[in-house]
Amino acid sequence: MLRRNLLGASAAALWAGRAWAQTPYPSRPIRLVIGYAPGGGNDLIARIVAAKLQEKLGQPVVVENKPGAQSIVAAEIVAKAPPDGYTLFVAPSGPLSINPAVYSKLPYDPAKDFAPVSLLAEFPLLLVVGPDQPVKSVQELVAYGRANPKLANYASAATAFQLASELFNQRTDSHFQYIPYKGSGEMAQAVMSGQVLMAIADTGPLAGPLKGGKLRALAVTTAKRSADFPDVPTLAEVGIPDMEISLWTGIVAPAGTPADIVSRLQKAIAESIALPDVRAALAAIAVDPRSTTAEEYRDLITRDTARWKAVATKANIKLD
Repeated sequence: MLRRNLLGASAAALWAGRAWAQTPYPSRPIRLVIGYAPGGGNDLIARIVAAKLQEKLGQPVVVENKPGAQSIVAAEIVAKAPPDGYTLFVAPSGPLSINPAVYSKLPYDPAKDFAPVSLLAEFPLLLVVGPDQPVKSVQELVAYGRANPKLANYASAATAFQLASELFNQRTDSHFQYIPYKGSGEMAQAVMSGQVLMAIADTGPLAGPLKGGKLRALAVTTAKRSADFPDVPTLAEVGIPDMEISLWTGIVAPAGTPADIVSRLQKAIAESIALPDVRAALAAIAVDPRSTTAEEYRDLITRDTARWKAVATKANIKLD
């Protein structure tokens, strides 16, 4: 009797395990964790894509904002979540490739704790000066900085912009000094008013002032010219080598998430990003829609992490 009961219990456990394994994904709501406050660029991108993922996956995709500490809080939450595809991280450059460059210790390992799924969008950066500055080109800016070292500075409201500006210093053998600001609005205002000579930042906070003639764009950091600013040359075009920069955001899952779940998510994201209304919505907030394979996204993270670590080390930038 005892042996029969044990066999029965084992069979029941085996059947339950098979039933769980055969449960189609997803069968319940998915959490999409964001390390920034509502209303910002990454939040808007996530909500645009989440609405379509709900349709593709047939389950609610709930956006959760967990701002704090350069997105470290949100990254840690997802890194420690069960690897079942139900907790995902909206993963920008900051927590995945920039934080490892400037923090000696993090409560998560970007290379080991996440399974990349797909990129969502890229952010071009612009090099801008105030309209009254006596420079009309990148070459003139570099020459002016060398001739006027006390006036050679740059505004930055994020570590990513600081690293991009330091890379510009390194590529042009310049010494523009870092002037920190708490937000992108303050940063843009400082350049507009002439308090600071230049800034390198994403197009979001700069687009309005540029179109209103309150800022002057000297170059874009991407490989191709921006569709929003087609008259602005790339840094490569003006003779600055190895300065191709795009910030980006994507989606990752906890490490160990089954490959078939990652594949299902990647396919749903690619289909969503390809939709005309999604592309138009992303273009309206000045980002370039782009989906990738999981492998392409992993390679991008690896390359960018190595680059920003080299820049931060040479510029002696540390945040801890």
